[in-house]
Amino acid sequence: MGHMHHFSAGWVTPVLSYVMAVLGSALGLRCTVRALGTEGRSRRNWLLTAAVAIGAGIWTMHFIAMLGFGVSGTPIRYDVWRTVLSLLVAIVVVGAGVCTVGHWRSRIPALLAGGLATGLGVASMHYLGMSAVRLHGRITYAPGLVALSVVIAVVAATAALGAALIVRRPVVAALAALVMGVAVSSMHYTGMAAIRVAVTPGGGELSGATTTDFIFPLAVVLGSFLFLTCAFVALSPTARERSAAAEAARPLADVELPAT
Repeated sequence: MGHMHHFSAGWVTPVLSYVMAVLGSALGLRCTVRALGTEGRSRRNWLLTAAVAIGAGIWTMHFIAMLGFGVSGTPIRYDVWRTVLSLLVAIVVVGAGVCTVGHWRSRIPALLAGGLATGLGVASMHYLGMSAVRLHGRITYAPGLVALSVVIAVVAATAALGAALIVRRPVVAALAALVMGVAVSSMHYTGMAAIRVAVTPGGGELSGATTTDFIFPLAVVLGSFLFLTCAFVALSPTARERSAAAEAARPLADVELPAT
């Protein structure tokens, strides 16, 4: 059995991965709230942004945390296509969850279905991402811890969506994002605790990319996207603010200028 290291880079990887999970969750929850105040194409665009934000956030969290992962006796590589597929699956499944919340009229069933889909998106991203790992040996999982990690993801996603969407205040959405960040990180490390690695000594050169070749640059790109999009959403006026501005400008437009 290979000895695993989850924090070989020290405190940097768990802290930075948590920050990315919070950033993606905060942006996704805020965009979902914005979507509920709009209709048509605008609602669709906000929900799409929410799905990309949450999916990219949990993917970035996972692979930043994986920078600290190592197994004694074997190098680690990542299959590029499975790694990219894990990102796309996260966005699609989470998108199904936020679209359910955004379009289903009945609030409680929508919240439960949306939380289930979003949580399953988090879990599917994690385990599909782990299937991209290449090493000299065989990876197996403890079923009980795998089930616990999925439950954590689903319960946390449902609670975060409920808090953000029922109250609909920015401060509550921020607190919900902090909670969801803790849950996503907990789900990740619970899933990692389920891993058992049987190392096979020797072996040829592994196929795939290293973390510095592929994972880290992509994580930086996605992190930059999340930061810039958060800034845009924070600075853009809400539908209520635009309506208030239009009401305030209307009396000025009705004032007739004196004839010259």
